[in-house]
Order: sequence, then C-alpha cells, then structure tokens
Amino acid sequence: MEKWEESLIEQHIGEDEELRKYVEEHRRYKADLEKYNLLNHLTPEEEIQKKVLQKKKLQGKERIFVILEKYRTA
Repeated sequence: MEKWEESLIEQHIGEDEELRKYVEEHRRYKADLEKYNLLNHLTPEEEIQKKVLQKKKLQGKERIFVILEKYRTA
C-alpha cells in the first residue's frame, strides 16, 4: 500500500471497526502466504490453499480501498 493509504488506515483504524477487521485479516493472510512462499515445493493441496488465501487477501484489500476512499473524499 502507498503511504497515503497507510496514513489513512492509521488515522481511522481505531474508530472504524470494519476497516480494522479487514486490515487485520489482510495482515494475517499476508503472513500465511509468506509461509507458503518459503517452501521450495508445494503439494497440490497447498497450492489450492495458497490460491484461496491470495483471493481472500485481494478481496480484503479491495474492501479496504473502498473504505479508504470514503475517508479520502471526505
């Protein structure tokens, strides 16, 4: 994320429950994906799990951007 986005998150995360939820999920998915990225070889099941995590992370990031947009335009 860019600096202005991180700044908006820090400003509003304490008061916006939805934003906090998605940011925490995004961080958790990112950490989980990093574990998969450290492995040299993934089983087919791990590949599927990794792809599911990637999709969830992206969906959460998109939701974060929607929330941040309302603060940016306010």
